[in-house]
Amino acid sequence: MGQRVAARVTAVVAVIGVLAGCSSGAGASLTSGATGSATAAGMAGSSSASGSSSASGVAGASSAAAVPGSPVVSTAPSPSPWSQERLQRALSTHGGNTRTAKSNEITARVGAIFSTSQKGDHFCTGSVVQSKGESIVVTAAHCVHGGKGGGYNTDIVFVPGYRNGTEPQGEWPVKSIVVDQRWIDSSDPDLDVAFLVLGTVNKQTIASVLGGNRLGINLGFGRTVSLTGYPSNAGEPIACFNSTTQQSAYQMKIACKSFPGGTSGSPWLTAFDRATRTGTVIGVIGGYQQGGDTPDVSYSPYFDNDVLALYDQAVAQGG
Repeated sequence: MGQRVAARVTAVVAVIGVLAGCSSGAGASLTSGATGSATAAGMAGSSSASGSSSASGVAGASSAAAVPGSPVVSTAPSPSPWSQERLQRALSTHGGNTRTAKSNEITARVGAIFSTSQKGDHFCTGSVVQSKGESIVVTAAHCVHGGKGGGYNTDIVFVPGYRNGTEPQGEWPVKSIVVDQRWIDSSDPDLDVAFLVLGTVNKQTIASVLGGNRLGINLGFGRTVSLTGYPSNAGEPIACFNSTTQQSAYQMKIACKSFPGGTSGSPWLTAFDRATRTGTVIGVIGGYQQGGDTPDVSYSPYFDNDVLALYDQAVAQGG
């Protein structure tokens, strides 16, 4: 179905400012967070990785991880309140099935990426991750840059929690876009990841309003994740959970039915903890075939040290 836009070295990053033309709230009220209970998809994550982590605990090479307080970059699996037996039963019964996503603490940090404003079309998905500046959204690079021979898609806004024309958390302007130079030069599918640094709404940062999930680095393959994304032809997000497999050296694969155009950038969330209302994003729909040529199978670049370097660049931009 084409793109769902609708040997490794240290990352070289391109950054541009894109403030012009962005809305700063559209009159929507801001809340301190979403309510509701977590679904089985968000509790998933107790399966162990088939690959080994390159480090344990917090990634010491990350400047963001050195910020005092809770770590924002994870290289170790988070505990899950679900037993392996219960998780396997849930996977056997519901794994791979897609449904309308509920409004809850899991989906609150996921939003639609619109061209211009809500008056335009939403064509991709992004989600909030923790950072020093509390202003970073992760998505797929092909959502915001055309790759080899293309340019930046700068006239965009992020609308978290969007449903059928409503914007419960407002429209958030994009200050800068961070993609790897190798994506720009060659459309390398292993680097189909981007970080957006958002501006403020009513003088508040997005993570101060919604919180953010951790960014998972080098967590291996074979993990159970939930996906939440916005089809470009629908007004509500969809959700699915299943276990990942390894597609190639730097690509992950998951079977989730009916994830069509618009779901590029959807976060792959594992080990959601109700107590902290925090999970770990280990991938986004993108990468191989720009996320997948059929709606029932999706791909993601593997989040490794190159993605961590890209994240650090976004933090340096004020994220």
